[in-house]
Amino acid sequence: MNKGRKIVTGIAIVMLICGIGVFFYPHISQYFFQKQADRAIDMFQGAVTEVREKEESGDNEDALQDDSLQELYRRMQEYNENLFCTGQSGLVDPFSYEQPSFDLSAFGFAENIVGYIEIPKIEVRLPIYLGASRENMKKGAVHLSQTSLPVGGTNTNCVIAAHRGSPSALMFRNIHELAVGDEIHIANFREGLTYKVVETKIILPDEIDKVMIQPGEDRVTLSSCHPLGANSQRYIVYAKRVDS
Repeated sequence: MNKGRKIVTGIAIVMLICGIGVFFYPHISQYFFQKQADRAIDMFQGAVTEVREKEESGDNEDALQDDSLQELYRRMQEYNENLFCTGQSGLVDPFSYEQPSFDLSAFGFAENIVGYIEIPKIEVRLPIYLGASRENMKKGAVHLSQTSLPVGGTNTNCVIAAHRGSPSALMFRNIHELAVGDEIHIANFREGLTYKVVETKIILPDEIDKVMIQPGEDRVTLSSCHPLGANSQRYIVYAKRVDS
């Protein structure tokens, strides 16, 4: 009888431990994911500081040569202008998003991180990787290729995506909580940009026209899977630039 009770007690303890583990797993995994994301952002900020110090000291004998941050900014503006002038002709299907639109390694950014995004309303702080590859989307937010690079300006619409149903990280999990007027902050290698939400919408993955550049506007569009845990639709958040 005592032996039977011990077995039952042991099973109960194991079940209790498993239950506690299941309950705390999302919190623990999110903690470690955010630590990794913060390290990536710190690395990006460190790279920006290092490049600026080299420019100020005149020491450009490495891979940068004459390519300063100002030159990078000029090239990105040129890229954005070309996108608008060609009507984003390279944006033909969702696969167009995956290949990085720029190689930042020559400018001192080894991980191809172009900046980071902060959304206070839903406590998001993520690095932004160029190209919506599966590998990049495991690590943070991504810039969808064939959309405007995140440097702002008239006739731009930078589309940024992140997972919503990942079991190990929140990322854009609560994107549906964003409402008109909520702020989205984008920090690139040059400056901080502020946008305010103007509309939300649910679209199909191949509705490319819903994320195109709007003439005369400076926009950021957020995109994530919908419904939660599925991949059949996209939850879209449109935001327009405001003074920082």
